[in-house]
Amino acid sequence: MEKRNEKLFSRKRSFTFGAYGGIDKFISGNESSCSESVGHSILDILDSPSSESKPLTSAPSSQKVTELFAIIEKLQGSRLDEQRCDFPPPLRTRLLKIGDGLPLILPPKSGGYWIDPPLDKHVETSPTLSQGGFGLESYDIMERDSDAKIFQEFFRHRYHHSFTAFDPSLGPIVLSVCLEEEENRLRVILRMKECSLHGTFSASLFQHFPTAVELAKMLCSSVSVSCFEAVSYLKAPELIMAFDEHRVSQNFKFGVLYQREGQLTEEDILSNTEESEEFLELLSILGQTVKLQGFTGFRGGLDVSHGQTGTEAVFTSFHGREIMFHVATKLPFTEGDKQQLQKKRHIGNDIVALVYQEGHTPFISDVIRSHFLHCFIAVRRIKRENEGEGGDGGSFQVSITAREDVPPFGPPLPTPPIFTEGSVLREFLLTKLINAEISCYKAEKFSRLELRTRSSLLEALRSELSSRSQFMLGESSQPSIPLTEGGRSAPEGGGGFIENFKRAIRVRSHSFDTLGVPKKTGGAAEQRPKNSHGFFFWLLKRWKKDSEGDQTSRTDNVVYTEMKGQTIPQDDL
Repeated sequence: MEKRNEKLFSRKRSFTFGAYGGIDKFISGNESSCSESVGHSILDILDSPSSESKPLTSAPSSQKVTELFAIIEKLQGSRLDEQRCDFPPPLRTRLLKIGDGLPLILPPKSGGYWIDPPLDKHVETSPTLSQGGFGLESYDIMERDSDAKIFQEFFRHRYHHSFTAFDPSLGPIVLSVCLEEEENRLRVILRMKECSLHGTFSASLFQHFPTAVELAKMLCSSVSVSCFEAVSYLKAPELIMAFDEHRVSQNFKFGVLYQREGQLTEEDILSNTEESEEFLELLSILGQTVKLQGFTGFRGGLDVSHGQTGTEAVFTSFHGREIMFHVATKLPFTEGDKQQLQKKRHIGNDIVALVYQEGHTPFISDVIRSHFLHCFIAVRRIKRENEGEGGDGGSFQVSITAREDVPPFGPPLPTPPIFTEGSVLREFLLTKLINAEISCYKAEKFSRLELRTRSSLLEALRSELSSRSQFMLGESSQPSIPLTEGGRSAPEGGGGFIENFKRAIRVRSHSFDTLGVPKKTGGAAEQRPKNSHGFFFWLLKRWKKDSEGDQTSRTDNVVYTEMKGQTIPQDDL
């Protein structure tokens, strides 16, 4: 009888393992398995049978009857509760046994992420690893759009001309030309849907002053228009400069996760509410803890009036930029909500997050489910071998992971990737976080969204410049649209840029919906200016808030499509 019970227990345990889904891939193990890579050796453990399971043998008929009733009883129970049962102690024991030898980050079984430093120690090349020492001077912050300030610097306060056209193959194009007499050269900017091209040409190269079409073709041979329309609107430089700099931002927001020993799931990590002294020390390196009530700096979508996003946050200024950290332990904790949507609505809408690890449990690259998060920087406090018992153990090990379509970014990791000085670690982490976000914008999802938005805004700019220039020449009616008391515009007049800008905002809002972020449905409306030109800049301000991640327009009342079981339409991304 004892043998029968032992066999039955063994079979029920083997059956129950399937209820853990993808989680047990990282914690169940065959301790005898060994592969070439540390990551694959852990992730492939589940593929082999458990070392504690006993082979199944045919059972007598009486035992089959007993098992049949056991199965019926199991089917009548709550399968959901069975799937959420605790992990068996032997599995956690195996994880602890191998924990000391694990890296900071492990890739998911399905792949799709790169990790730096690589898991294979024999790999000599690395996306960002530096083979030699380097100083703080190598910590260069990337520019999201290096040409965005060219118009303001070289055109805004000089005599220049702008032209517009619609190319059959390239779509709307806006050309700006400036003569720099002191250098005897022409400076040209050609704005197209995909990008803006900038160049300078010596005036001595031309026998006669070149036309707008000739200058445009010198920058892009694909231009096929036969003529351009001159821009004569007096405030055109303000509109053009606003378009050129619509991607420029000096504000950033990043998530901060706290991972304790043995925590492998999103629910475990987001459930942390207490903060250890070591974690608080890292937060003090990143910035200063501020009270949200009445805070006047960049708030990163946090509530500074009613305390709905907690009472404190971590904020810092860094080389002229303002950074707000969404610290998971400081965001509101909701009892009974395993997904912790109050935390996820902020961290899940960040693009880059920092993970502080206590212990030796690795962070799995895709453990946080989000359409926006594309990069994680893991930090773990370690004690180096040359530190004695009296050492403060203040060394930090760093590792980076990002989705495979995110290009590498600096500054490079040192060899080994360990930091002993807090000031150097701060400079590295903040620079790395900013560069990571800028690099993530080049990933497929964000680049498609950005291309669609730029195309809509450029067409709106061309239409507005054209309509206002025609009005200046007396060729059309007043393009300005006065606003009524209710904020609605009158049906008369042109108003091309305003209406097209509204359409651009709607297109961008639809694009974010396809990424899993619906439009805001509530909240008090902002006061709108009562003239059309001011209305444009109000719209641009709203757009920049959205692109900077201000949760006023991006993350209020967020419900993720993943949580609702929906998928992203491939046509939209």
